[in-house]
Amino acid sequence: MTAQAAAETQGLHHVTAIAGDPQKNIDFYITGLGLRLVKKTVNFDDPGTYHLYYGDESGRPGSLMTFFPWRGIQQGRIGAGQSTSTAFSVPAGSLGWWVDHFAAVGAEARITSTSSSEERLLVADPDGLQIELVATHEHDPRDPWDSASVPAEYAIRGQHSSVLTVRDAERTVALMTNDLGMHVVEQQGNRTRLAAGAGGPGALVDVHASNLVQPGLTAGGTVHHIAFRVPDQATQQQWRDELVSRGHQVTEILDRQYFTSIYFREPGGVLFEIATDTPGFDIDEPLLELGRALKLPPWLEPSREAIEHAVIPIRVPEENNPEVAA
Repeated sequence: MTAQAAAETQGLHHVTAIAGDPQKNIDFYITGLGLRLVKKTVNFDDPGTYHLYYGDESGRPGSLMTFFPWRGIQQGRIGAGQSTSTAFSVPAGSLGWWVDHFAAVGAEARITSTSSSEERLLVADPDGLQIELVATHEHDPRDPWDSASVPAEYAIRGQHSSVLTVRDAERTVALMTNDLGMHVVEQQGNRTRLAAGAGGPGALVDVHASNLVQPGLTAGGTVHHIAFRVPDQATQQQWRDELVSRGHQVTEILDRQYFTSIYFREPGGVLFEIATDTPGFDIDEPLLELGRALKLPPWLEPSREAIEHAVIPIRVPEENNPEVAA
């Protein structure tokens, strides 16, 4: 009998990708996707570049997409050993509106699949990262960020799912069931869908097996890592101990200011993170002011002047403010 995970993830926490020009990134994710910039900070491992967090009004786990933008970075290659597509949940019947909206902001989008259960729309961000919008009749209870560019009746509710492309799906699926506590809900051809808990939008991962796809190159326009939710640091520590006991190479718990994290690679090469739901994004600025100012953790505050000089000046659209969005 296979040992079960010591803890079970609640679903997706965030996806982090690599971008080029930070202003193009901000404009697309705020005006194009209608997300809110909930934190403007820096890459703690490379403070000369930003770390931008987008999500719903408060940046709840499961709504988040984050970016390391390096202007001039080489173009990456989407392929095996990566999370190759990130999907957001939108209301049923909304994709026609989204096609028109993307055309208006200069982004090419197309509906890629329609079925009785779900419709999918594919769009590429300015760096070529593949983003999908998934419309299903399955109820998604999460409240959207009602932005000035995307009305609430069409707006993104949060993450829907991510696709992992690997050579050996069996080993990846085994890790996700045995070590992350997820379960298989569907298998069609070379694609296996797994769910956390009761499943539904925000708790789904599709593992795509392919020996034909070349290895991915992590650079501009690719996903850096995918993060799964855990409620608190005590559970995270228990989970880390269990993962290490099963032979995984896991980092120490790292302070990311708005959550704590551990990282390890699954057998197919995708970098996984397990991140806590707490403390959240309002610990260093009020909810109404999220994303306005450059926020730094205490250990980087002494270097603020040098960091502000090093990062590229960016403009956050006014619609990022609640009083404007309303």
